Amino acid sequence: MDMPIEIKTPGVHHIAIRVTDMAQSKAFYVDKLGFKAVLDQPELLIFFAGTTAIAIKGPENKVDGQDQFNPFRVGLDHIALGCDNRAELERVAQALDTHAIENTGIKLDETLQKDYVAFKDPDRISWEFYSI
Repeated sequence: MDMPIEIKTPGVHHIAIRVTDMAQSKAFYVDKLGFKAVLDQPELLIFFAGTTAIAIKGPENKVDGQDQFNPFRVGLDHIALGCDNRAELERVAQALDTHAIENTGIKLDETLQKDYVAFKDPDRISWEFYSI
């Protein structure tokens, strides 16, 4: 039997997300959520969530133009950003409502006993802002 690889890593370097409309996604991530772009090109937007780079990539001609994110297919289920305190969780939940961003409001994860608010981007990619 082969020995496990045992990858040693300090954490996630970056996450890349494919979107259907770059202008709409830039407006969501930069103008509404307030992430600061560190690279802004026609088909690539990069910002940092804490120390993790998030790359937003434009559409490819390899999928149907009506394709939409589905957390139940094989692949990405959701992305969860950490939240340090209840006041920030409440502030973000209220701001999501103010910006008319579809969200769950603050919920309790029964398994981990942590509060979070889940929301969706314009392509319905699922995000959570999760108490740590």
